[in-house]
Amino acid sequence: MDVAGTFEGAKYDSLLFDLDDTLYPLSSGINLACRKKIEEFMLEYLHIDETEVPTMCLELYKEYGTTMAGLKVLGYEFDNDEFHEYVHGSLPYENLKPDPLLRNLLVSTPQRKIIFTNSDKAHVVRALKKLGLEDCFEGVICFETLNPSNNPISKSSVLCKPSVEAIEAAMKIANLDPKRTVGRSELVPGADYALGSIHNMKEALPELWEPEAKEQLEQLLAVETAVLA
Repeated sequence: MDVAGTFEGAKYDSLLFDLDDTLYPLSSGINLACRKKIEEFMLEYLHIDETEVPTMCLELYKEYGTTMAGLKVLGYEFDNDEFHEYVHGSLPYENLKPDPLLRNLLVSTPQRKIIFTNSDKAHVVRALKKLGLEDCFEGVICFETLNPSNNPISKSSVLCKPSVEAIEAAMKIANLDPKRTVGRSELVPGADYALGSIHNMKEALPELWEPEAKEQLEQLLAVETAVLA
């Protein structure tokens, strides 16, 4: 990914966003529906004992970043695309509504805006379209970006957040300077900024709207979102 622009005098030149439970709220029900579908997959396709599935699903997520990654570590074999289609194919996307307030916030920031998610690209496209944000980001780093199908290792292991390797790979792919990049994801101890809602971004990070950056915003052309996969 080429650098879209630099902002002399601005503290940050890039913004890295998570997707799920960040660009839309937990209350949408997507997270809960997704977890139920993962548990169904574990039960029906991997034949894991029904009494173990809920606890196992949560513990693997906490330890490996995603339940899928944990299942791969444990030696379970399944097709990545089939897993994603089963889990994301029937989620209640109708619960996601256009968010003009968030759209205005994103459009008003001149920095490069990139999504970094563990989800697959089909899920990202569906969610952004429902939110009316499909043209607000320069690019998307998703599951397929970090785990290309032509990489044999991807069949037996998964590279995903929050591993250092995944973050370093994302920085390299997007050509980001960690010192000039703000990341918005889960609330974690030691984070530079903790936002209860993405809509509070302007209050938490007023420096993103520095005068120098605002002036250069007018010189940028709109760039259609490109999925890096």
